[in-house]
Amino acid sequence: MQLGLILLCLAYVLSQFFRAFLAVLSGVLATDVGAGPDDLALASGMWFLAFAAMQLPVGWALDHIGPRRSAALLLLAGGGGGALVFALASSPVHITIAMLLIGVGCSPVLMASYYIFARQYPPTRFATLAALMLGVGSLGNLVASYPTALAVELVGWRMTLVGLAAISAAVAVGIWLTVRDPAPVVGEQKGSVLDLLRMPLLWAIFPIMLVSYAPVAAIRGLWIGPYFSDVHGLDTGQIGLVTLAMGAAMILGTFAYGPLDRILGTRKWLIWGGSMAVVVALIALILLPGAPVWVPITLMAVIGFFGASFPVLIAHGRAFVPPHLVGRGVTLLNFFGIGGVGLMQFASGRIHAALTQGTAAPDPTAPYLALFGFFAAALLLGCVIYLFSRDSMD
Repeated sequence: MQLGLILLCLAYVLSQFFRAFLAVLSGVLATDVGAGPDDLALASGMWFLAFAAMQLPVGWALDHIGPRRSAALLLLAGGGGGALVFALASSPVHITIAMLLIGVGCSPVLMASYYIFARQYPPTRFATLAALMLGVGSLGNLVASYPTALAVELVGWRMTLVGLAAISAAVAVGIWLTVRDPAPVVGEQKGSVLDLLRMPLLWAIFPIMLVSYAPVAAIRGLWIGPYFSDVHGLDTGQIGLVTLAMGAAMILGTFAYGPLDRILGTRKWLIWGGSMAVVVALIALILLPGAPVWVPITLMAVIGFFGASFPVLIAHGRAFVPPHLVGRGVTLLNFFGIGGVGLMQFASGRIHAALTQGTAAPDPTAPYLALFGFFAAALLLGCVIYLFSRDSMD
């Protein structure tokens, strides 16, 4: 099982990469296939919505056919196949289709790991193990920064995607050969997602799940590239370094969050405090539009670090889920987390388009200040609702 978990972690590295690499490719895709920021926002949002839409069937599959087949088959067909479609793209529509397929392929890998953790490890270790998997997997964020920019310069973006298609297929085959499904739950097995939706304890958690990951994923996955290009005039290599800084901060934040729930004796207030720090950083980006470039770079790193509460949020909700519904429980929570990114990415594309079209010389900062305000308002609302949740410690 150890080798299987390593390969699932490698698959999650790919998942993190695919949700973040468009920021680095924004320049070359605009030149080669005519894909502007709004087109890439649509493609990125499609990745997240496809990923989210798959969470409910993935949850059923984890509980009924196990993580091995669920992760291997989808990653092979969607991840490998989608990356190949991307490599052959000749229009923005092809990019969107490719990102949809890749989102389907990446949808089971993290939840397959969480399912194994929930079924085979003590509950008190779930948040730490979940954060460890997320933190190591977030190396994909680093690969999707400067290393990707370098690979594009050396071999071109199409050959880079062909290589990623081959890697995705190889990892999928490895998962099929090495992962072992946990033993079935003994006893009563009846239940569905509707049983989870009837639990009031989860109602105050769903809204924060919907908005907490969205600012981090949307900015790191797309808007950080156009923002530093349009507002600060950075080139592809420099943007790669900036995204590297934010990606590293996200990894450090994930590892920091992991054990803190046990150290502090609370999950609720740890998540709430970190989310409010992200709100403050987003507001600072709005209030300091003319600051030197190192200021927004630092604030992006702050957003990445404090916005890495995802595994603790999953642990908070998972503590209320009965054992026979663990697969559907963690995927339902993930549905809200990833689906929120997709919805907000679609909305962000419309906001950006509305403020860049129709004027002869649009203000380059205005669309991004509006985006930061949109993300801050949504997260603040989620934090207010989250105040009514019940804390959970295993």
